[in-house]
Amino acid sequence: MDPVLRELVERGGGLVTRTLAGQVVPEWTLRRACARGDLVRVLPEVYAAANLLLPATPEVPLVSRLDPVVGHRAALAWARGRAVLSHLSALDAWGLHRQTVGAPLHLAAPVAAGIRTRPGVVVHRLRGLTREPGEVRRRGGLSVLRLERTLVDSWPLLPAADRRAPVIRAVNDRMTTPERLVTALADAPRIAHRADLRTLLRRLAEGCRSPLEIWGHERVFTAPGMPRFRRQARVRVGRRTMYLDLFAERERVDVELDGAASHGDPRQREVDLRRDALLATVGILVVRFSHRRLVHESDAVRRETLAILATRRDAPRRDPIADG
Repeated sequence: MDPVLRELVERGGGLVTRTLAGQVVPEWTLRRACARGDLVRVLPEVYAAANLLLPATPEVPLVSRLDPVVGHRAALAWARGRAVLSHLSALDAWGLHRQTVGAPLHLAAPVAAGIRTRPGVVVHRLRGLTREPGEVRRRGGLSVLRLERTLVDSWPLLPAADRRAPVIRAVNDRMTTPERLVTALADAPRIAHRADLRTLLRRLAEGCRSPLEIWGHERVFTAPGMPRFRRQARVRVGRRTMYLDLFAERERVDVELDGAASHGDPRQREVDLRRDALLATVGILVVRFSHRRLVHESDAVRRETLAILATRRDAPRRDPIADG
């Protein structure tokens, strides 16, 4: 490849546009690089270094054979400021769900932008879309649709088993709130599987912070006889602040739901034991249920919890601790 063109491609992270190349080298230099197999036209006016193309079946568009990180830049270069990353591409840019090689890239554009879907790139034409900071953000140097709209728009495009994780993580990492997502959902009245997303947002607003907690809430800990647990209750003991999964304040019982990932980890077990001992110094009994028991022995977990709570109601009570 021509040295000047090679340097331009390297500076572009493996990409170059026809317009940019034309500013430094003759047109035939770009054509020759393509003929020799050094560059590949992945989108109109956009070229990528051939060694960036990943193996795929012949029917996969060339732009979809790029690593999505590169593919996103290629799609935006093709759009020339008329569109931003959206849906699953924006979800990838937000770091909440990795887009796979071979999948189509997603852009959102105003209705009047004059840009349309083509092989490898799905263009969603959105009425009222503007490039104002409230609607479009910058992530890793890329223009991306705001997080709340991204999560709502991506919901029906993900496999059912994968839909909850990005929403839960975004809330847990304080990237957004259930309330802001509820507002975004209200602006998308026709989204598929809307009821399931609304239910998840309600559970997150109630304090559930994992799929296991949601399972427990829906199938175990809202059964008849159960108290109104405080979820993610903030408790301070000495200089340490802790958050309790399910706290029965009257009985002073903390029900902890241990995820499958923590099962069998001796280091995590030691951390849990120290935490439980500290809570015991202020009269809080910690009861732990494993992922396996909660899912496969729900009836037994429910009975045990009710029995423990009944016993604790008659136990002498201590002065309440400072919590929030």
